[in-house]
Amino acid sequence: MHKIVVLDRDTIAPEVNVRRPSFPHEWVEYARTSASEVIERAKDATIIINNKVDLRADTLAQLPHLKLIAIAATGTDCVDKTAAAARGIPTVNIRGYAKATVPEHTFALLLSLARSIVPYRAEVQEGAWQAAQQFCFFTNPIVDLAGRRLGIVGAGVLGSQVAGIARAFGMDVVFYDPMAKPGTAGVVSLDELIETSHAITLHCPLTDETRGMFDMTAFRRMKNRPIIINTARGGLIVEEDLEVALDEGLVSAAGLDVTLPEPPAPDSAFMRLARRRNVICTPHIAWASLEAQQALADQLIDNIENFVAGRPSNVVSPD
Repeated sequence: MHKIVVLDRDTIAPEVNVRRPSFPHEWVEYARTSASEVIERAKDATIIINNKVDLRADTLAQLPHLKLIAIAATGTDCVDKTAAAARGIPTVNIRGYAKATVPEHTFALLLSLARSIVPYRAEVQEGAWQAAQQFCFFTNPIVDLAGRRLGIVGAGVLGSQVAGIARAFGMDVVFYDPMAKPGTAGVVSLDELIETSHAITLHCPLTDETRGMFDMTAFRRMKNRPIIINTARGGLIVEEDLEVALDEGLVSAAGLDVTLPEPPAPDSAFMRLARRRNVICTPHIAWASLEAQQALADQLIDNIENFVAGRPSNVVSPD
């Protein structure tokens, strides 16, 4: 009989149904687990369900019964996959579940920033409309998306879905993606994307090549004071440099759903950015519509059932 240990159930909303696998098993779940608690909690586990708890080589070496690591997310940075593979333990992840929710969140941020929704809402609450003594007032810029260029970093499923929405708004779309095939329509160099876009949205993984790709050097190349959106990974943007870029007017606004670490420290650049009226920060929930979370939970258990049935799905290659 398999023993399944869920390390961080609270990373999935309580109203989402995580069904039990169809094969005989023991199920133990914890709301959250610190790195120091993993060994004691999972020492008898054959299957671990995990989202963000670190599983490094020294920890894996002390889990002698472990047969499978099932990640309840797409990103698998929390697992030393090479060490796991060396012990014959596959890591499986979730794919394709967020192709509606992340693009919709991206555009929620982009539209809110382009039309200054947040500061205008705050000013109405503060009595500025009455103080204006006329039918409207103009304290914050409002710009249309139609006719403007959207630069999308990453031409995968999410970037392509964002492009479809952008075109429906009448935007000109370009991509930067080093993995795109040569000659792919709409793909430009990173320099051209940075220099010509009126809005830039990130939909790429965090790698050694992409870490800090939007820093002061990149911001100083921006000619159209773009809106910057990051629903991908913390670390792609140097947040201290983004503060300077906003102060100097190189960037007009920013929408951030991710940072490093998560949650951010109270005195971090992310939290300073969150207090600005031309910045919207959300707590890594672009992926988290109820529909997407249910699809994630269903695929999670599918992966586990497929593994036990001898036909593993969504196996992630070692680092």
